[in-house]
Amino acid sequence: MTKRILHVVTNVSHYDNPRHLTGLWLSELTHAYHVFAEKGFEQQLVSPRGGFSPLEPRSLKWPLADQSVKQWLADPQKQAWLKTTARPEDVDPTDFDAIYFTGGHGVMWDFPDDPGLQRITRDIYERGGVVSSVCHGYCGLLNTRLSDGRLLVAGRRLTGYAWSEEVLAGVAKDVPYNAEQAMKDRGALYEKAPLPFMPKVVVDGHLVTGQNPGSAKATAQQVAAQL
Repeated sequence: MTKRILHVVTNVSHYDNPRHLTGLWLSELTHAYHVFAEKGFEQQLVSPRGGFSPLEPRSLKWPLADQSVKQWLADPQKQAWLKTTARPEDVDPTDFDAIYFTGGHGVMWDFPDDPGLQRITRDIYERGGVVSSVCHGYCGLLNTRLSDGRLLVAGRRLTGYAWSEEVLAGVAKDVPYNAEQAMKDRGALYEKAPLPFMPKVVVDGHLVTGQNPGSAKATAQQVAAQL
């Protein structure tokens, strides 16, 4: 049977300061999408509120906007997908073999406490499906609990956008919390690359996480290998 992937994207378009724009870091979606498409997997987008997913402006600028990003921006159908994402309550998790949380700073606000996303993640994980994230996407795993009440991330090896990367990106004073520390506080065994912005992927059973935008393709390849 064809494998199915559920991509999670943000609805948040700005930091606490409305003039400071953010949103989905597009290459974290496009790189994974192309890996999965090459495998013939079916793919769907979901967001906490459904509907429109805004794009992080910095992710659309050279040199960060590579060919995969340009292809998405030039494809009316793919642009329509970003305007018509599903709502969690309309998603049956048994339809999916893996969930993939994309990043961009917007997810720090709307991913961690969404009960619908937690329900879907828990169901996929407990059925033996793959739970994955890249960059800030791991914020979507912060507060997800399993059926026995344990945090999914407790005692698990994982990675995600490092605090040093927030500092170097110049947004440490603007983000709502330190995601790296929040993971450690929940008992996660956080790992990161030797240098900021180097690609890194951590696989712990059927939990697959990537550290930063440059890790998206390798993260998706690990998900595909498990499926």
